[in-house]
Amino acid sequence: MRAWRTHEYGRPTEVLRLDEVPVPAPDAGELRVKVQAIPLNLNDLERITGGNMAVRPELPYSPGMEVMGVVDACGDGVEEALGRRVVATTKFAYGGFAEYAICPAVSAFDMPEDIPLPDAAALYFPFHLAWLGLFDRAALQPGETVLIHAAAGGSGSAAVQLAANAGARVFATAGTDAKVQLCRDLGADVAINYNDSDFSEVVLAETGNAGVDVVFDNVGEAVMEPSMKCTKYNGRYVMMGFASNKAVADEPFLVPRRLMLSNFKLCGVMLAYAAPEAIEFLKTGMGWNFVPAAVGERITREIVDLVREKRIRAVVGRTIAFDDIPAAIQAMADRETVGRTVALLDA
Repeated sequence: MRAWRTHEYGRPTEVLRLDEVPVPAPDAGELRVKVQAIPLNLNDLERITGGNMAVRPELPYSPGMEVMGVVDACGDGVEEALGRRVVATTKFAYGGFAEYAICPAVSAFDMPEDIPLPDAAALYFPFHLAWLGLFDRAALQPGETVLIHAAAGGSGSAAVQLAANAGARVFATAGTDAKVQLCRDLGADVAINYNDSDFSEVVLAETGNAGVDVVFDNVGEAVMEPSMKCTKYNGRYVMMGFASNKAVADEPFLVPRRLMLSNFKLCGVMLAYAAPEAIEFLKTGMGWNFVPAAVGERITREIVDLVREKRIRAVVGRTIAFDDIPAAIQAMADRETVGRTVALLDA
């Protein structure tokens, strides 16, 4: 099969090579997906540049943490998945820039045929992340206020739609006028170009200096202090990611007194599903809390229903050919993308 692989760390257009490699075989509990589409993610970029990553594979390897396609082989214990059309996380969150990918069955979810490509491939990570942040962690309620950063991106655009659909008042930030207009089109009540305005001042002015009930922060360091400034008393600050500087993700960073003086709840979100037996092992061995796979199944059903009812939609900024992945992920690194970029493979 063909696979884009990182042979050394650097710019995507310089270090990704299109290689011929053996088709992988699934182990117990794993699925092999014949890939039809590959949504590009910001975390994929770090697999290419050598940035911050939880697991550092041995070079060379194929980046790609998410795929969509049809299950064409199954490991022991998950044979019932054969032939399913799925969206899936790849094994160890890499290996997806290829024509076949190995995925844990626990992180693969059915995507019905009536949702066509490229939309079908763009619904998994953004909407699962947004749902976990807004509802599983922050328990967002109708009539509440929410500030969503990077709101024209993948999880941001999903969060705008889910929050608006839930009856919340949505504040959205983005970096260009075109992206700001997209946020409005998706349901944001107040959309702010952070290059033209201080978003914290706008939020405070619009909320009678009280602040918002929920902050959905997938940017991190660059917006954290002003976002805390405009978080309401007893509000919920949802830490989604560190797009502005992931180096701080594994370093001492937050000042306890700042949190104490803020009187709000700090919530962490990690999109990682696990079976019950693995959840116990991860908790006792590492101290981590992974999301039960049943929650992912529920989110998928709800998202599919909302798409069918035309209450939300996938935001696909661009579709590309498999051969164009290096240039496309470089464009993502250069912040030239809106919504999701999806690579479509030949049938």
